Amino acid sequence: MSWLAQLIKLQDYVSRYEQDVYRYPTQYLRLKKQQWEKLKEAWETNSLEFSQEWEEIEENKTGILNKMAKIFKKEDKTEVENKTEEKVDTTLSFAPLLSYKPETEVDLKQLYLDQLYSFQLKWASSTIYEQSDVHPKYYYDERLRTFLQRFPDNGLLLYEPILLLKKAPIEMEIIFIAPMEVWCLTFLEEEKDAVFLGSNDRFWLKRSNQKEKKVLNPMISLNRMSKIVQQIFLHHHVDLPIKKAIICRNGYIDFKEKPYDLSILEKRAYPKWFEQMRHTHAPLKHMQLKAAKTLLDYCQTASFRRLEWEEENTGVCEEESFR
Repeated sequence: MSWLAQLIKLQDYVSRYEQDVYRYPTQYLRLKKQQWEKLKEAWETNSLEFSQEWEEIEENKTGILNKMAKIFKKEDKTEVENKTEEKVDTTLSFAPLLSYKPETEVDLKQLYLDQLYSFQLKWASSTIYEQSDVHPKYYYDERLRTFLQRFPDNGLLLYEPILLLKKAPIEMEIIFIAPMEVWCLTFLEEEKDAVFLGSNDRFWLKRSNQKEKKVLNPMISLNRMSKIVQQIFLHHHVDLPIKKAIICRNGYIDFKEKPYDLSILEKRAYPKWFEQMRHTHAPLKHMQLKAAKTLLDYCQTASFRRLEWEEENTGVCEEESFR
């Protein structure tokens, strides 16, 4: 199972990849492979174990986390952080849960992918001590799901990240860090089979159902995004080519004078590009991870401390006040 790209940053949510981008990608790959092989073997040998619903298990994990916080409550804080980081990674280890036996391997894969998708959103919005509130829309985001379920696992994804440049937050779109290149991507998808007439003007023309409508030129945000990434890479000596693409999977783009460095991935060209991306089997590269770390260092993060650790800190403070 070589697909399932890694979500290293979602919006401005806290991410464990920000803590150690050199550790978690390989841990994810190992976890994903091990759990899939176990699940597949159990399915093939008819030894599947059926358990509670996924949501109930997630609630139980929170309870385990609370207990762990109390166990380590009186230990040295640094020691607690190191020990608990290892423990919690085990607690958050992904184990697919089944309430029925899928009839085919295809069904089994889809069940696995769907549960892993939810797990990835959790990884991309929490650490041992902090978490962020994930907007419900991301659980149903078709574009995000496509990247995480169909693109190769050697790809690192920043989805709608917010970068801080000179203390000013800048909303980006999609940055996909492949082993040998970085893709800055924007989507231009509306009605099925709509035709977009591209130009260098501020607005493009969309034709659909015998009607015409102006849409903002997607190159404006795309060029800004690629220039920011390029400036950051130059400053930190990250040597990876940056590519730009407009994706329109359900329609067509007619842009006769398009810039040479822009890829138009519309209904006719997207499938070929997609298959090329899926069949890129290169392992994670050092420069790729450096690129990811560099961008993550510029990302804005909004999070709050986990309740169980707030309770622990309160207890420690109270204990200190009586000494």
